Amino acid sequence: MKKTKKLMTLAFASIFAFAGCQAKNGENKKSENSDTIKIGAIIPQTGPVSNYGNSSEKGALLAVDEINKNGGINGKKIEWISYDDKGEITDSTTAYNKLKGEKVTAIVGPITSKPALAVSEIAKKDGIAMITPTGTQGNITEGKDNVFRTCFTDPYQGKLLAKFAAENQKAKKVAILRNTSSDYSNGIADEFKKEVEKLKLDLVADESYGDNDNDFKAQLTKIAKAKPDVLLVPDYYEKVALIAPQARDAGIDAKFIGSDGWDGVVNVMDKSQLGLVEGSCFSNHFALDSDDQRVKDFVKKYKEENKEDPSAFSALSYDTIYLLKQAIEQAKSEESDKIIEKIKAIEFDGITGKFKFNENHNPIKSASMMEIKDGTYKFNSTVTADEN
Repeated sequence: MKKTKKLMTLAFASIFAFAGCQAKNGENKKSENSDTIKIGAIIPQTGPVSNYGNSSEKGALLAVDEINKNGGINGKKIEWISYDDKGEITDSTTAYNKLKGEKVTAIVGPITSKPALAVSEIAKKDGIAMITPTGTQGNITEGKDNVFRTCFTDPYQGKLLAKFAAENQKAKKVAILRNTSSDYSNGIADEFKKEVEKLKLDLVADESYGDNDNDFKAQLTKIAKAKPDVLLVPDYYEKVALIAPQARDAGIDAKFIGSDGWDGVVNVMDKSQLGLVEGSCFSNHFALDSDDQRVKDFVKKYKEENKEDPSAFSALSYDTIYLLKQAIEQAKSEESDKIIEKIKAIEFDGITGKFKFNENHNPIKSASMMEIKDGTYKFNSTVTADEN
């Protein structure tokens, strides 16, 4: 298991080359400075979802570096300790136990939903403050006094996407193409289905596929015959890039809408095919082209350090660190129970929005609907649904 342990006092540019976060044999020297606040992280630094993990850690480290350069938290610098979970449940629980042994003040992550759910069950028993920036599965935080998230949930996305289809897209007939192998996809699709019924839209098709499927002709042919105005595809961008060309070949001219997993689709599609998703919209946690000066500053700093645009994963992790800073400062303590009480009551205003937590420790916040225009993402509108 890879481990990253860093007291962020160096110039940020010297930290990346992302592998530069790792010392030889996967471990950096332990800081000799005991006057620190240890923040632990469980992040997929390798494996199939490492792109999400690396984006998340880069966003978190930018926040850590800024905070440490400005005096730290209550006069103490943050010591960042992260372990690689490869996006796997077994590795994530091992990472959690290692961080528990490090006596961290709080844990950021896991990043993906299944590991986050597994770790949340253990963290519940230990009472360590845990915040997943991007674990969207609905039941991660439920019934756990010490577990929070800074992203909105899968069911919440389903609700707001139905609202967007009705109010923004003026749809009368809608269809769903879901990945039944994915809790993420099903969670969004199920809530979307419930909400379109409430909105009295006509659900003309609800088709499905599995993780290993690459041919969607049969499902798309059925959807084409139903002639929907809008087609919801709640999946990650790799699969969306395969579905979109086949959907157009099947004769579907409906507008595509999607979830936050779409973030990245224009980077993996062939440029000659980008016209197939022109005008498609998806929900996201922040808008890269926002007029908010704080977002502009974040994007500028992130690009300077990493030579790439930040993703929603980067922005959510950045906000998570600042949320912890605010809670620890308000608690005037590093004791978990005091920090948790401050997180529960927090009113936080970050680059992914202004929010407080509901009774299930989910943020009450709006989503940025992003539209694909000329091969880039452009802000379309803000959508808010009922509490998740």
